[in-house]
Order: sequence, then structure tokens, then C-alpha cells
Amino acid sequence: MNIPENLKYTKDHEWIKVDGKIGTIGITDFAQGELGDIVYIDIAPDLSELTMGESLGTIEAVKTVSDMYAPVSGKVLELNKKLNDEPQLVNTDPYGEGWIIKIELSNASQLNDLLDAAAYNSQLGH
Repeated sequence: MNIPENLKYTKDHEWIKVDGKIGTIGITDFAQGELGDIVYIDIAPDLSELTMGESLGTIEAVKTVSDMYAPVSGKVLELNKKLNDEPQLVNTDPYGEGWIIKIELSNASQLNDLLDAAAYNSQLGH
């Protein structure tokens, strides 16, 4: 299982990669493996703000539908439009082409509440 060191994680299996004030968010390799084949990502197209801990949309797999939660608060900048036609990118490349949403962080100190790779790995029982 892949848990990149340069990301921050939530207990609900989302990740965020921060570059300056921009955060790219997706779901972890563990989460996509648990969900199975992903068939649809449902995020409201008019979503403009995220609030830490609130649902940002759902991810639908063959087996189940699951909420995705905002790891931090911020202004929505971009949704990964590739996922409309290729939701399976979340399965094949969860930390790259399978990213879900980009935001401008409104409170960078919220990153301190997230898990680093070692803590996330430990939470998984590894």
C-alpha cells in the first residue's frame, strides 16, 4: 500500500498535498482499495467553499457509496473534470491523476490537525 510521506491525511482516508496556499485533495490508496472499482464521483458543480470535516461530495463504487470529507477549509478552485469520464483514475492513480479537488486554504493551521504518513499508517494497524 502506498502512503506518500509528503502528504497529510485524515482519519477518514482523505489526503491533501499543499503547495503554498493551494491544497490538492483526494482519497488514499487504502480507501480506493476498500471501495473497489470506482464508477462515479459526485461533487456539486457549484461548490465554492469547503469547511473542515464537512462532506464535499460522494464517491460511488460498484459495492457502495461513501462520503468524502474536507480535510481543511478553503475556497474551491478546481474540480478534476477528468473524473467525469474516467472515475477509475482514483483507483489507478489516487495520488496523481486521480486527485479530486483543489482549494485555496483559508486556515493553514488546520493542517496541524491532520495525520502525517507514519500516524496514518499506524491508524491502519501497520
